[in-house]
Amino acid sequence: MAEVKEEREIEIPTMLPILPVRDMVIFPYMILPLFVGREMSIKAVDHAVTGNRLVMLVTQRDVDVEAPSSEDLYNIGTVGTILRVLKLPDGRLKLIIQGLTKARVVRYTQKEPYYIGEVEKVVDEKLSELPVEVEALMRTIKEQIDKSITLGKPLVPDIMFLIENIDEPGRFADLVASNLPLKAEQAQGIIEITDPVIRLKKLNEILNREVELLLVQQKIQSDAKGEIDKTQREYYLREQLKAIQKELGEIDERTEEIQELKKKIEGANMPEKVEKEVMKQAKRLEKMHPDSAEAGTIRTYIDWLVELPWAKSTQDNLDLKIAKKVLDEDHYDLERVKERILEYLSVRKLKEKMKGPIMCFVGPPGVGKTSLGKSIARALGREFFRMSLGGMRDEAEIRGHRRTYVGALPGRIIQGIKTSGKNNPVFMLDEVDKIGMDFRGDPASALLEVLDPEQNFAFVDHYLTVPFDLSNAMFITTANLIDPISSPLRDRMEIITLSGYTSEEKLGIAKNFLIPKQLNEHGITDKNIKINDSAVLNIITHYTREAGVRNLEREIANLCRKIARKVAEGKDKTYHISAKNVSKYLGVPKFLPEEEMEKDEVGVATGLAWTEAGGDIIYIEATIMKGKGSITLTGHLGDVMKESAHAALSYIRSKAKQLKINSDIFSKNDIHIHVPAGAIPKDGPSAGITIATAIASAFTGRSVNKGIAMTGEITLRGRVLPIGGLKEKILAAKRMGIRKVIIPKLNKKDLEDIPKYIKKDMEFIAAGAMEEVLKSTLKNSRRTKGSRCS
Repeated sequence: MAEVKEEREIEIPTMLPILPVRDMVIFPYMILPLFVGREMSIKAVDHAVTGNRLVMLVTQRDVDVEAPSSEDLYNIGTVGTILRVLKLPDGRLKLIIQGLTKARVVRYTQKEPYYIGEVEKVVDEKLSELPVEVEALMRTIKEQIDKSITLGKPLVPDIMFLIENIDEPGRFADLVASNLPLKAEQAQGIIEITDPVIRLKKLNEILNREVELLLVQQKIQSDAKGEIDKTQREYYLREQLKAIQKELGEIDERTEEIQELKKKIEGANMPEKVEKEVMKQAKRLEKMHPDSAEAGTIRTYIDWLVELPWAKSTQDNLDLKIAKKVLDEDHYDLERVKERILEYLSVRKLKEKMKGPIMCFVGPPGVGKTSLGKSIARALGREFFRMSLGGMRDEAEIRGHRRTYVGALPGRIIQGIKTSGKNNPVFMLDEVDKIGMDFRGDPASALLEVLDPEQNFAFVDHYLTVPFDLSNAMFITTANLIDPISSPLRDRMEIITLSGYTSEEKLGIAKNFLIPKQLNEHGITDKNIKINDSAVLNIITHYTREAGVRNLEREIANLCRKIARKVAEGKDKTYHISAKNVSKYLGVPKFLPEEEMEKDEVGVATGLAWTEAGGDIIYIEATIMKGKGSITLTGHLGDVMKESAHAALSYIRSKAKQLKINSDIFSKNDIHIHVPAGAIPKDGPSAGITIATAIASAFTGRSVNKGIAMTGEITLRGRVLPIGGLKEKILAAKRMGIRKVIIPKLNKKDLEDIPKYIKKDMEFIAAGAMEEVLKSTLKNSRRTKGSRCS
């Protein structure tokens, strides 16, 4: 890069070809080589060379833009003349460019195939005389440049000679700026300043900072050199000591082993405090006899610390589309969980350092809690480690054993981190609701530190005795029930409930996942067996009773085995499985749904119940007979249901006048309440309004509408209290063809979470009081001869 020594008044044409320049700003009076490779730029050069050889040089705002628009270019640049053009073998042009004068692009008159624009000359503000301040600034800048060169700044060797002979401030500033390693944005900012004094001040600030940086750099280099000299001296002395020991025959495998161990410690990237502790133990080991018991313990301890991934982590896959695709490939529906993972990834994309979430998937067996954890790890691109907590009773399983015990090891948390080889795996803790407790401690309490983001950044295992950062790991726990989990532990986790699948969801899972998987595992293809939707729904309804899909998968596997045998025996054809012939392969149905009532009856109300296998309907029967006012409850009822029955009876007795019931009937008759299927235990706080309806029907003789199912608890004042498991209960009603369901008024908001295809063609009555329930369910006809309540 050189500088033109002559200064003359330069006239430029109003229309010039425009050449975009990347990552540099060309100043007036500069001579420099420029490589041109873009087609539009080559055409602009050809235009200039065939004419007056002048071209307008402007800098791109973004160097990565291959085809810049006019908005991508700065307006102010330099008019240059092309002194020489050389065509290179790869098709590019090498130009020798001389900057002439600053100019501004007024407008672009042509944009294809190259830019031509109207330009006007930019003239610096003139100084009538050289003020003292300007002269001082120029002198200061010269001193700063001289100091920079002294401190080792690589600048053009003859720059001091050039600037000594320039008195004009604008030209002086341009020359200095063109020789400094400025970023394109900084250089553009300087070239756009038309006031020479302001330009000089800006350069002075830049040079001041550069000199400060060079001084600090020199100090760092000086300190480093001193440290290197010390290290080299120590290395030289150690090598001499080794040579002497070797000559004397004193060096052995033990010394080499210790040295190798120290190298591993230095290469493990441990935190400073941890490395200090490990080096201390290594020095102790060096002084011990290799056959001593303690030497073996210390060696194992050091090996554990060295092999832990202190600084090894997996790069998260932050592509939300790919993550969503992975989650959708592995699991059907479960939109709430997928959305939560994508939310985490979104935040992680915006904020690099963040604590891993601690989620707890709660749901019945077989709904995909554990497999969901694997999918999350695959979507994030992280390692996956699973650990079962079921039946765990020893606190040391979590925190590890102290090294004083024989055979001591770190806890399973640290073991999992080591096994995964990374410090940010997806760590799944299965069956967190089945942790035990005995005289050896409480593992659930030990988990409090592991699952607390405010504490687990410095988790101390009893074996390691040094802190390890668990905050990068994503912990996911699973449970079938939330109640057995202790309150402090529950408070540390984000509870995500996975309810049972509907028949439609199970059908989708079977078609997309289970059937292809079983066909592959049994060595057959869809050319051998075709299972239609009606067959799958028949299996779901009559051969399984579960919230998840494990038994459904077993039954599909059973089908595949039957077909695989036929194919193996040479009966190779396509077997079509439908609802009509599925029993031929799977035998008689294992479960039969509750029969629908044929007509409206007195004393029989249809209730809705939640079970671990999903929702179900129950018929609650009430009958009265001559007696002394006692109540009999049968059907293997739990304490809660028994209390609901007593509360329902008390409510009906208190409302006898409104219901037009003779008050003497209660003291002269006994009432028997029965819930069929007596061998199955039943309990829960959601049968109150159903029992009350059955009792009211029995005493009034008015039949109950068989087309209405209900769920809700009752108080002595007749208020209807909210319940859980609404989705499963509504599904049970829909399966039985019941289209009208009474729910507690406070549960109306929960209807928003139920899919539209489930709510389609159904009517919901939100009742806040028992009077509303009776008004909707009891018919006006009184009891007739031969009725249930005689």
